[in-house]
Amino acid sequence: MEFFKHAKDGGPESNVEGYWLIEWKNGFSIALLKFNKGHREAFHSHAFNAWSWFIKGEALEYTLKVPGRTIETKWWRGMCLPKYTPRKRFHRYLATKTTWCLTVRGPWNKTWQEITFEGGGMTTKTLTHGRKVMDTHYSR
Repeated sequence: MEFFKHAKDGGPESNVEGYWLIEWKNGFSIALLKFNKGHREAFHSHAFNAWSWFIKGEALEYTLKVPGRTIETKWWRGMCLPKYTPRKRFHRYLATKTTWCLTVRGPWNKTWQEITFEGGGMTTKTLTHGRKVMDTHYSR
């Protein structure tokens, strides 16, 4: 369990900074996220379910509906009602400007995944705590 932590959210390639009030992976986490302008190449799922409130700024969410085939887009801006993100959703965000979000996350599963597209194919990585790669699969 950690309190008052500041770190990248989503690994070293992420454009998102996290300011955690509490991070308790077996229970819950509460964090303020700062999406800096831009995005990562990887789509990702999560080890947790999350409820998030966009406070300031705007971000475009790209969601893979059928991995590698269909992408759905949705704009997120300041809102009163939270956005629910299930752990199995593969998505990424494009922040058009600095965007702030408050997030409450549930308990962590042991793994989650990242998907990248390169060379006409799709690479899927299964990650665990500490962003350790457990498995990599490439398909065309």
